Amino acid sequence: GAMLAFSSPYGGTISGCRSFSSLSAASPSRLAHPPSTSPLCSRFTPSLSRHPLRHRSITSLRAGEVLGWEGTGILLYTDLQYSLVLNSVLALLLLATGKYRSFLTSSGLLSAWLLGVILWGSLGFAGWSTCVVYLIAGSLVTKVKMAEKEKKGIAESRGGARGPENVWGSAATAAFCAMMATYSLQDTGLFRIGFVASLATKLSDTFASELGKAYGKKTFLITSMKPVPAGTEGAVSVEGTLAGVVGSLVIAVWAVMTNVMLASEIPVVMIAAFVATTCESVIGATVQDKYKWLTNEAVNAINTSIGAAVGILLFNMYH
Repeated sequence: GAMLAFSSPYGGTISGCRSFSSLSAASPSRLAHPPSTSPLCSRFTPSLSRHPLRHRSITSLRAGEVLGWEGTGILLYTDLQYSLVLNSVLALLLLATGKYRSFLTSSGLLSAWLLGVILWGSLGFAGWSTCVVYLIAGSLVTKVKMAEKEKKGIAESRGGARGPENVWGSAATAAFCAMMATYSLQDTGLFRIGFVASLATKLSDTFASELGKAYGKKTFLITSMKPVPAGTEGAVSVEGTLAGVVGSLVIAVWAVMTNVMLASEIPVVMIAAFVATTCESVIGATVQDKYKWLTNEAVNAINTSIGAAVGILLFNMYH
C-alpha cells in the first residue's frame, strides 16, 4: 500500500494508505501489494487525476524493480515494456508490407515508432490511439482533392506523407504532456487536458487547412479580411473554419471514449483548439515569412503548445 490522496470527479478528497488493486483498464501494469507499513506511505503521496485514467507514476517502473520492500517479491509489468514490443511489431509489419508509404516516409516511420513508444509507455492504449486517430484522420483529409491542390501548387509535399519534422512538429507537445501526465506529482488532469488539446489543435489546423483549400469558396487574410488565394499563409475560410471545429471534436470525443478525459471537458479542448489555430493563422499572416526559422513545422510546434497551454489554463479555471 502507499499513501494516496486524490480528488473525486464528484467532489471531495479520498486519502489513506491503500493498495493498487484497481488500475486503469488502459494500463496492463500489475503491482503486488506491499505491506501498508512501508515507509513509502509516509513519503510518497501523489495527487491522482480527477480523470478516469489515473496517475501511474508508481506503476511506471522497470519490471522486477523493488521499491525498498525487501522480501516481498514485488514485480512490476509496465506499459513501457508492452509499448516497446507492440510498437516494434507494428513498425516492422508496416515496413515489411510498405503500407506506411501513403502517410509516412521511412524516417517518419522511425519517428512515429519512437512517439508511439512514448505515448503508450505514458498513457497506455488511450494516449497512443488518440495520436493514431490524429495521424489517420489528418492523412485522409490531406489527400482530399490532392490532384487539384497539386495543380494549384498548394498541396502538401511528398503527397502528404509525414517525415520526422512533421511528426515532431505536430506531436512533440503531446509527447511532453503525456510524460508529465504520468510522472508529474502535480494534478495530472492538467497535463491530460494539455495532451488532448495539443492533438485537437493540430487536427483542427489540418482539417481547416486541407478542407479549406479543397472546398473553401472565398478565403480571406485573417488580419485584414482581404480576399487572398487559397493556400496563402494566414488565410481563412468559412468552410475551413467549420472543418477545423469538426477536427477538434473528433479528437475530443475519442479522448472521452478512451477515458483520457471527461465528456464535460470537451468544450475546454475545443475552445483551446480554436484559440490556438486562430493564433497560428495570425502568425502565418504577420511574421512567418519574415523569419527563416519559422518553418511550417516550427509554427506547428508553437500552435500545439498554445493549444495545450490554453487548455490547461481553462481546465484550471473551470475546476
